[in-house]
Amino acid sequence: MGLRRLAAAAVLAFLVTTPAVGQQRELTPQQAAALAAYDRALTDFKSILAERRRQIDAKEPLPNLPGQALYLARVAVISSYKDLTDAVPSRIGKPNKFEIPPAYFDAAIEPLIDEYAALFEIMEAPPAGAQKSPTPFKDVVDLAIAIARAKGLAPDHAEIAGRISLGLYFAETNGKQNVRNARSNTYMGSFQTGPSEDRNGRRKWEKIKGDIAAIDPELSARDDKEEARARGTDHRFNHWTNVRNGLMNAHADIFREIPGIVKTLPDPIDQMKLFELIQIVPTPTRSALRSGDLLNYRVSNPTIMKHLRNNSIFAFGQADRARTSASFREILAAMWLFNRKFEKAMAKYAEIRTR
Repeated sequence: MGLRRLAAAAVLAFLVTTPAVGQQRELTPQQAAALAAYDRALTDFKSILAERRRQIDAKEPLPNLPGQALYLARVAVISSYKDLTDAVPSRIGKPNKFEIPPAYFDAAIEPLIDEYAALFEIMEAPPAGAQKSPTPFKDVVDLAIAIARAKGLAPDHAEIAGRISLGLYFAETNGKQNVRNARSNTYMGSFQTGPSEDRNGRRKWEKIKGDIAAIDPELSARDDKEEARARGTDHRFNHWTNVRNGLMNAHADIFREIPGIVKTLPDPIDQMKLFELIQIVPTPTRSALRSGDLLNYRVSNPTIMKHLRNNSIFAFGQADRARTSASFREILAAMWLFNRKFEKAMAKYAEIRTR
């Protein structure tokens, strides 16, 4: 039996044998209800994990959007655990390796999240024929710096654009190239763009390509090669062209705001979070930037709040989900699930620039 199959077998055993939260004495009705809700959510999460693992190992056809049920089950586990710790604060345990606040996550179920990530990696594997790059992280940084310079940024601020863009790459795909999307039939590739976004970014790139060639002839020559290589294919599954088009579609114009952004948000991770919000809720984020009071700008549109929750912001627990509005200061603070990804991006950026 191979190592991968042994690991899967061990996780399946964990799914079957791990008990739910131990019963506690003298619970109030509210506390007992919170405990029962968490037990149910944990059981459901184990069940869907086991089902997907069985289907994959048996090479059975997967349902449409096979990751959606997994995602919703994970959200339910975190949400119900937060409700449980709100009702029974003594349930807050030790820190966990995912750096999720302990009030939201029981470290004892770390193996379940490992299995969750392993299943998504299988379900989102690049399609046959996807065009990889030998330097995927450097590509992101180089493209972002060149675009920022073409938009008029000084070299030091262009470097910040490169660092932020690497954060976006980790936020969207955990730093993996050319991935599919187990929760969407629309958004694909290294920067997770839809077809129209990819085309729009490509059109915008053509308009500044002459400026790019003057700033960085070597990068422009690389671009010509990747364009030729991707001809006749979906540009979203060429790492270079998807990153390029994704940055041009949503972020290139905002690069001009970086000098002001770094004054308001000196923490590099907060800078990455803001640009990720351009991905998630672009219109209110642009409005907040124009307002002159970014951190205190509030959003209250129900659709915007729904988009935030669909991206793991104010998504966990009844108190967070009951919110009807939030300031950008509160939104940035609630993006704690992105922190670990951005920390990885920071480390990779430091490695690239040291080289």
